[in-house]
Amino acid sequence: MPREIERKFLVASEAWRDHVSHRVELRDGVIALRDGCKVRVRFYGDAQATLSVKGPRAGMSRDEFEYAIPCEDALAMLSKHCDGPPLRKTRHHLVHAGQNWTIDEYHGALAGVLIAEIELASEDAAFARPAWLGSEVTYDQGYRQSALMRRHRAALADSA
Repeated sequence: MPREIERKFLVASEAWRDHVSHRVELRDGVIALRDGCKVRVRFYGDAQATLSVKGPRAGMSRDEFEYAIPCEDALAMLSKHCDGPPLRKTRHHLVHAGQNWTIDEYHGALAGVLIAEIELASEDAAFARPAWLGSEVTYDQGYRQSALMRRHRAALADSA
């Protein structure tokens, strides 16, 4: 069974920007959320889309199933089956000390939120901490995607 093991951190400085190898624009919509489980549709730019099913977290890991889907299906899901407008972010990819990192830079109502992530082979895997890395938020419920989605929707509702 596929497992996602990741650690999340806030970003303490802009020094990471000089090391970005590539970036992609993402649009995320949550179709279902229940008891720590999530079904999400995601666009990578305008040419690729996925449907993900994630199980509840156990420590820093969870079951994760992700499938490529036709873009037309993803558009229909975003417009008809998600609660509110999609969350938009730029995912920056970089390598530090031989390990892959992503930094999600949120847009719109969440502009200014930067979250660095590293996926690991095991929960006790060692990694080098980049100097630009801030506080760990792996276990902070407020920085989970579902919480950010709620903040995004609330901010949009307040501005309407």
